[in-house]
Amino acid sequence: MRCYYMSGAGNDFVVIDGRGCNEDYAALSKTLCARVGADGFMALDVSEKADFRLHFYNSDGSRGEMCGNGSRCICKFAYDLGIAGPQMTVQTDAGIVQGWRINENRYRVCLTRPTDIDLQAKEGVAYAVCGVPHALVEKPDLQWDQKEQLREEAKALRFDPLFPKGTNVDFYRFLDDQTLRILSYERGVEDYTLACGTGCGALTAMLYTAGRMRSNTLTIHNPGGTLEVTVQGNGGLISSLLLEGPAELIDVFEI
Repeated sequence: MRCYYMSGAGNDFVVIDGRGCNEDYAALSKTLCARVGADGFMALDVSEKADFRLHFYNSDGSRGEMCGNGSRCICKFAYDLGIAGPQMTVQTDAGIVQGWRINENRYRVCLTRPTDIDLQAKEGVAYAVCGVPHALVEKPDLQWDQKEQLREEAKALRFDPLFPKGTNVDFYRFLDDQTLRILSYERGVEDYTLACGTGCGALTAMLYTAGRMRSNTLTIHNPGGTLEVTVQGNGGLISSLLLEGPAELIDVFEI
């Protein structure tokens, strides 16, 4: 089996062409992610609803509804293998995702429309579902080296009974009116990741709903790279969220 090791702003994945494959993906994801230290595993499959289907698994073997950075990487994977053209549709467990090739290593996807936006889910914590759930906490002095200092707070929120399915946790800080820093603790990885596309999308959706955006595009710095999220909407209602950033092939190996 040929495996492709890919990265989207530092959020890394093992990807395979799963068409005609009968593997136990939950078990395979744990094995392959452990081998290279990846955050997740993706298998491309045939689809009757889109150009192809994405099966996404976290590194612990749990299935994920979708992944923003993973979606960009699977779009590059499909384009590079001739499975799809420069504009494509991806079937995910959270719905159909549109994707566009910007250049060789940069892609844009339209995230699933955000739902369940709660500006005050609990004191100091907002919440939004952008394909997957996210608890959002503003930290005005957030620095990357605060990961360990914030770890217990992140784990407590990740398993908070308020979120029956669990949640990702995103700490954020405004650097200026259109630029933020984010640090994401991801459910299923059970640790911080270098980037989280749906976290950036959920954060943008929440800030847009709260009226805290000066323009429709935010630049969001993750530890592993920078992502851009653009809101399309009217009157405070979001019609779409566009996530743009790097999608790169790091290595290819056989198992």
